[in-house]
Amino acid sequence: MRRRTLFFLTIAVALFFCACSRPTAETASTEEHGPDTYKVRFETTKGQFVVTVTRAWAPLGADRFYTLVKSGFYDGARFFRVLPGFVVQFGIAGDPAINAKWHNANLVDDPVTQSNRRGTITYGTAGPNTRTTQVFINLADNARLDSKGFAPFGEVTEGMEAVEVVVCVHGNPPCVSTTGGRSVAGKRCSERELGR
Repeated sequence: MRRRTLFFLTIAVALFFCACSRPTAETASTEEHGPDTYKVRFETTKGQFVVTVTRAWAPLGADRFYTLVKSGFYDGARFFRVLPGFVVQFGIAGDPAINAKWHNANLVDDPVTQSNRRGTITYGTAGPNTRTTQVFINLADNARLDSKGFAPFGEVTEGMEAVEVVVCVHGNPPCVSTTGGRSVAGKRCSERELGR
């Protein structure tokens, strides 16, 4: 009897810890294996740009980005962090329910195989193995990020000028979309928010 109770207690504790663990790339059932190289065209209120992703640079990051783009995660998202001469960042979905799905879907870090040169794109992190959906584009050569584990997975190959003019307008950065839409958190961007 005691052995049986110990067995069930062990199973219960194991199930508890499994239920409380954060999902990773290995446990996210929606993760897809992306092509070796692919391009994503972004349309912003300041122009278009194209990111060419090279899976060999950072396979887990490239696969996550592929999954997010295919699912429309970035549609209607805004650039939310602009540090002139350093980075411009986006990757918070306009729909809170979609954002919640990915909030704790942390990726294991890829090794850094490429330098954070001007135009490369990488994930923002909150420390080791915490990449989720937020990405940034380097506005300058930021090699100092290499030793901190920021692994580029692609680069802007067209339209870098559209990325460089991203600035906050009336406290609101411009909208970004992979489909050309301008919705933000379920609302259309106003002309004032677009800075036109």
